[in-house]
Amino acid sequence: MKWRVFALLLCLWGSRASKGQERPTLLPDAPRPQPAIIVGTIVDVNNDAVPGATVVLQGPALDPPRTILSNQNGFFQFTDVDPGTYLVTVSAEGFANWDSPAIILKPGQYAILTGSKLHIAEALTTVTVSPAGSRKEIAAEQLKVEEQQRIFGFIPNYLVEYDANPAPLTAKMKFHLAAKVAFDPVTLVGVGVFAAANQAGNTPNYRQGMIGYAERYGAVYANGFSDIMIGGAILPSLLHQDPRYFYQGTGTNKSRALHALTSPFVCEGDNGRWQTNYSTIGGDLAAAALTNAYYPASNRGVGLFLSNFFIDTGQRAAANLAQEFILRRVTRTKNQK
Repeated sequence: MKWRVFALLLCLWGSRASKGQERPTLLPDAPRPQPAIIVGTIVDVNNDAVPGATVVLQGPALDPPRTILSNQNGFFQFTDVDPGTYLVTVSAEGFANWDSPAIILKPGQYAILTGSKLHIAEALTTVTVSPAGSRKEIAAEQLKVEEQQRIFGFIPNYLVEYDANPAPLTAKMKFHLAAKVAFDPVTLVGVGVFAAANQAGNTPNYRQGMIGYAERYGAVYANGFSDIMIGGAILPSLLHQDPRYFYQGTGTNKSRALHALTSPFVCEGDNGRWQTNYSTIGGDLAAAALTNAYYPASNRGVGLFLSNFFIDTGQRAAANLAQEFILRRVTRTKNQK
């Protein structure tokens, strides 16, 4: 009986004590702020899309940074980004890196990144020399870069200068560059492809079979060799003109196209002044005239001369257009990372 009374008293005391104490209140977890989105389009200075560019998003809350590639239209998108301050860095092969200003994202914001225009990487086209370096030394350094230029990494693209301030070549350099183009293994293979196409079209009027293919191969190579050596080395050395195509790369598409199309007729002299391109015109005329010496008799004549001249000149203009708008992006050099 005493133990029951004692237990009852303990219960009453416990209930009163518990009434005098406040139970702790459990706070719910704070909801995550609505994530933001960053989008943008990577273009070059001519507003052409740059696909495959590496886009890196960096910020205090990101460890490691987030990285994506722009699609074929140059577009990229970062989703599910927490509000905060971020930086975007863009890099692409053949272009200088681009860094954005600080981007402050608010909850749920759809941010469009602007101003991400990539410029030609100066490190790939600018040659550094000592202040005492002569123009000949500068030209020698530029020549080393040109000798390494290949489209897609294997097609020679030596007679194009991407430096905005080219130095004139010496006569020896002009012959060296022309010979390098003429005797490059890829050039010899390309001649074989053109000879096969002529064989299939039965033009010029050589016989068929291996002998006819050899004759067509020789004709194609002789035409190209005479053109490059006369128009790219002999006449440029005698007339003090530069045989290279000078990539413009900036300005409107119209001005760049005009530059490319007029290059067969206007060139820069060794004195730095623009002048009539007698070297290229003379090379095309001489190569076209020489075809009458080795083409079949049935093909010879004024018609052959004129057709070959206009074909060579037209192909040169088309090649320059490709250089200005396409080939720069796919040209690789050994020092290019």
